Amino acid sequence: MSYRPSRQKAALVTSLPRLVAFDLDDTLAPSKTAIDPRMSELLLSLLDQVEVCIISGGNFTQFQNQVVDRLEGANPERLAKLHLMPTCGTQYYRYVDGSWAQIYAHNLSDDEKARALAAVEASARRLGLWESEVWGPILEDRGSQITFSALGQQAPVAAKQAWDPTGSKKESLREAVQAELPDLEVRSGGSTSVDITRRGIDKAYGMNKLVELAHTPLDDMLFVGDRLDEGGNDYPVKTLGVECIAVEGWEDTAAHLDALIPRLAAR
Repeated sequence: MSYRPSRQKAALVTSLPRLVAFDLDDTLAPSKTAIDPRMSELLLSLLDQVEVCIISGGNFTQFQNQVVDRLEGANPERLAKLHLMPTCGTQYYRYVDGSWAQIYAHNLSDDEKARALAAVEASARRLGLWESEVWGPILEDRGSQITFSALGQQAPVAAKQAWDPTGSKKESLREAVQAELPDLEVRSGGSTSVDITRRGIDKAYGMNKLVELAHTPLDDMLFVGDRLDEGGNDYPVKTLGVECIAVEGWEDTAAHLDALIPRLAAR
């Protein structure tokens, strides 16, 4: 992966945040890939200034592989300021006494998992979205979240980008599954994924928990994500009134951080 400067002009945030939260896939890195060394440098510099949260649909192992293990030079002081919220905020991890500890997890019940798995597979097959050529499992039980990945968990980025460029396939599936599971939350996730969690437990829930856990009001937070459109899994954060920056890839995020970090350091 090589760093290509963003063509997007970095937005000037209206107030300097005390906490910056990020989506992961297509915000900090391409889907299920490790962050670029440039992004690692920027995140470490950001951690020197403010609290940082990553809240995304992936599981904790993905967070480790894509981000944490790539933060070379991340000393305990920096890691203590990093908040990890896998599976759209339904789980929460902090760095405590030299290791990552799970603080909470809102796991689905066995009945909720079974109904979610059945509904998403049946709907995908009915809509012609159950693909035969895939890379890894299409369905994954992440404990607090059921995830459908149309091309499998290890699909190449190029194949994912080509599968549903307008997002219409995911949205049709999301609507169909939500109709089958009115007691659960169904959200469009990454480029080929749909996520199912408990009702009312989404990224907005995670951000609200940060108010308590990071002792930071929503007005002092900034969120950066690629799915802030209505129906996207970042959209619930926008509804809270948190200042948000929409990006189209990690290069956009890097451009915004290049502009923000010097302002934070100078205050």
